[in-house]
Amino acid sequence: MREIAGFAPYEKRSTELLKVGKDKRALKVAKRKLGTPKRAKRKREEMSRVLCKRRSGGGATTEKKI
Repeated sequence: MREIAGFAPYEKRSTELLKVGKDKRALKVAKRKLGTPKRAKRKREEMSRVLCKRRSGGGATTEKKI
């Protein structure tokens, strides 16, 4: 689903903040957008997993044409 729809702008901002180590700021951005701290923490963890997966090379799968 993510490969088709992509990420919301606040999710993109969150991942950028996580890249540079601003975890607390990423949480504040998510909390402001989502409404509750619990949802924001869950979203921050999700974005951190996505970032980890991207770094390890498990991002979008593409076929190589020979």
